[in-house]
Amino acid sequence: MTGPVLFSYGFRPFFLGAGIWAVLAMLLWILSLTLGMPLGGSYDALNWHAHEMLFGFGSAVLAGFLLTAVPNWTGSLPVSGTPLIILAGFWLAGRLVFLYPDLIHFYAAIALESLFLPLLLLICAREIIAGKQWKNLKVLIGVTILTIANLIFHYSVITEGDIALASRIAVSAYVLLIMIIGGRIVPSFTRNWLNRNQKTRFPVPFNRYDAVCIIIGAFALLSWIISPETTVTLLLACLAALLHIARLARWRGWETLSEKLLVILHIAYAFIPAGFIAIALSAVDYLNAYSTLHILTVGAVALMMLAVMGRATRGHTGHALTASPLTILSYICLIASAVLRPFAEIILNYFHTILAVSALLWIAAFALFVIEYAPMLLQDRRQRSE
Repeated sequence: MTGPVLFSYGFRPFFLGAGIWAVLAMLLWILSLTLGMPLGGSYDALNWHAHEMLFGFGSAVLAGFLLTAVPNWTGSLPVSGTPLIILAGFWLAGRLVFLYPDLIHFYAAIALESLFLPLLLLICAREIIAGKQWKNLKVLIGVTILTIANLIFHYSVITEGDIALASRIAVSAYVLLIMIIGGRIVPSFTRNWLNRNQKTRFPVPFNRYDAVCIIIGAFALLSWIISPETTVTLLLACLAALLHIARLARWRGWETLSEKLLVILHIAYAFIPAGFIAIALSAVDYLNAYSTLHILTVGAVALMMLAVMGRATRGHTGHALTASPLTILSYICLIASAVLRPFAEIILNYFHTILAVSALLWIAAFALFVIEYAPMLLQDRRQRSE
């Protein structure tokens, strides 16, 4: 192996960067709220916070996962060394210039920040097409939607419009990817674990029912993006919730309770139907739109990301695929944050208290991840995968 260990595989710099940024970005957001720190400059602190959670933290985890998964799918060598350093450099540059974009010029900062996702998309597309893995091209749909959502987000800020549309598009892109990729890895990992533990009943393999779940879920998300408060959205979201509850039950997650590294994947996926229920309630004005967003972002997206980062790091650095006490504690913190955060918009008398506790739980979850997994990500150990 030549060059720094950190840049030998895509998951290393991006999982480490995502964990650190999840902590720092939330701390900066708290300082902005409490001390009036001019975070984001002309971009506005609230817009900065929403953007950095969706397109800063989230895109780093996505990059780390795809740059590790795509070589496994195609049988090619992973992106490493100088190309990986350049890609990670673009991600880091985006985070730095957006702290106060006016320092280099508002539009120049936006242009620089907007380069990372298209570069990631091109790299993944090149590898998948070169490897003729046509069935995996559907994963790029989610990355493409996320790239477009980032541009719409920036445009909304520039024109002083509402960022809610771009936020819904971005969240929907992540949820779509979880429905597609999670629907592959969760039952697969579960089957492997059940087989090793001499169980005889396994998750139902991917079939037409799973395809229907993804399609209905995609239509429900599309309706939520376009018209979040309509009867069509209500009906599609209710149908999607029921279908995904049944889909999750087909994976037999209750049999994995003894291995928290695995059961957390099932818990994270459970926030998908919970999110659809929230969308349905929001459509009839029984739930605040921000509460709906946070059920999906913190519960489904961030929790699945935390679970995947830990598992992939262990699997590719030669560590045992089992959850340590620190890992379990990080799961508990983030689950608590996901459950608590939506209530900030529901129980308005305790808005700031709930917001503060939820933010601290988020920070604790990812700080624990960094404490435990940074040494693994920086170590030179034999890599393997499940």
